[in-house]
Amino acid sequence: MTKKDLLEMSFLSMQKDGRVLLDLYVQPRSSRNGLVGIHDNSVKLAITAPPVDGKANAAVVNFLASFLGLKKKDIEIKHGLNSRNKGVLIGVLDGEEIRMRILAALST
Repeated sequence: MTKKDLLEMSFLSMQKDGRVLLDLYVQPRSSRNGLVGIHDNSVKLAITAPPVDGKANAAVVNFLASFLGLKKKDIEIKHGLNSRNKGVLIGVLDGEEIRMRILAALST
């Protein structure tokens, strides 16, 4: 996948309230936490936590807060609490800033 392909991915969308919706595909019980690629127009996120008792969801919020330099309260799982496919609302950064950080992480 080329950098141009990554730039054209639609894993981010603006919401009416000004927040950004990030589409994620979560791979729980991974060997490490991190962004690992693109899966069906979603950012694939590997998480070490198991998908039980909300542990993977908490790990998703913790990872994104740390990765984006935000507080956990600025990140909300909008849909997909019981699914690998999640929509995550991000409140403080604009869409282009989020896209550039994700692309930088996936390029390394």
